[in-house]
Amino acid sequence: MAGAAGLVAAMTTGGDAAAMTTAPSVRGGGGGEDRFARGELRGVWIATVANLDWPSRSGLTAAAQRSELIAHLDRAVRLRLNAVVFQVRPTADALWPSPYEPWADCLTGVQGQDPGWDPLATAVREAHDRGLELHAWFNPYRVANHTDPTRLAASHPARLHPEWVLPYGGKLYYNPGLPEVRRFVQDAMLDAVRRYEIDAVHWDDYFYPYPVAGQEFKDDAAYERYGSAFADKAAWRRDNVDRLVREMGERIRETRQGVRFGISPFAVWRNKATDPAGSDTRAGVETYDDLHADTRKWVREGWIDYICPQIYWHLGQTAADYAKVLAWWDATVRGTGVGLYVGEALYKAGDPAQAAPWQDPAELSRHLTFARDHEEVAGHIFFSAKHVAADRIGAMARVVADHYQDRVRAPR
Repeated sequence: MAGAAGLVAAMTTGGDAAAMTTAPSVRGGGGGEDRFARGELRGVWIATVANLDWPSRSGLTAAAQRSELIAHLDRAVRLRLNAVVFQVRPTADALWPSPYEPWADCLTGVQGQDPGWDPLATAVREAHDRGLELHAWFNPYRVANHTDPTRLAASHPARLHPEWVLPYGGKLYYNPGLPEVRRFVQDAMLDAVRRYEIDAVHWDDYFYPYPVAGQEFKDDAAYERYGSAFADKAAWRRDNVDRLVREMGERIRETRQGVRFGISPFAVWRNKATDPAGSDTRAGVETYDDLHADTRKWVREGWIDYICPQIYWHLGQTAADYAKVLAWWDATVRGTGVGLYVGEALYKAGDPAQAAPWQDPAELSRHLTFARDHEEVAGHIFFSAKHVAADRIGAMARVVADHYQDRVRAPR
């Protein structure tokens, strides 16, 4: 542990930024090494919703916000990462001057209030200056982490179009079953693609909301209007999300060449007990059935450029073993041309509420060692930036010491 921490402390931003190689000098495992000639993604999520990672609190001056953002980027370089996944549309609002949606309240504490600078423009420029990719992270349908529309900015589209919005589980969501909603959220996100030289559009795991016991997502009216061609509401809902994904991929390519489209879903598509094609898991949530997100289909159809399943379990976990879930995704993407990155739960390392394996600083490093034996895995993204900074038990330092001794380029 002391050696790993010392290695991280000894890294310098300037030297690392100037020394990008195409392949890491240390291998964590056996097979699949040729793929690293194409690069390896080493990313970190920077979450802005509810000020999870950045800014540390709302209401900071523009200078203080910028300083905190630069610190995250500089840390990524010191740790020999090569990508940041920066959340720019946390709750149907924006971290750039959007003509579609108000300024995000995580900046000033008041949704719609101009923060006096353009965080997305700064993030893109400063990341690229440091040899980092900037993946702009958007949440398509979440409107608010409460159910009171009057708390939204007066100009918020959800207030101007209350018929677009449904409350569920203590939150507000745009209704995915409305074609006008689907077009609007695409337009809002594509504004950033059009105006900024981002490297990728990135979505997280929220499509239809996660199930809440005893509550109903009340989209019956939309289903009655638009769902007559489908066997049941679940099939209609999946088609709604399929359309969003397919159309967004097409429109990104039409808007700016070279911008990739990636999605980071909950990692279990379906359990094998539900579907023989599913993973050998017993997860309580299955994206196909519960979120109406057919993540496997998106890969097989080639609608996205990369998928980053959030495999947030330890090796040997009973219901969802990291090893089994990763192997399933490795097989799923094979031959599709879709890149596979793995979402890693750094936030669990050292959390006393987590199981014993997460108290071991080497658990995450073992994940990367295991992944090196799977040909399709081309990198990892760590959740999240504040946990990278705190590194509670040195798990990130151990990853760097074992696997990231050289900076490498992200795959293209």
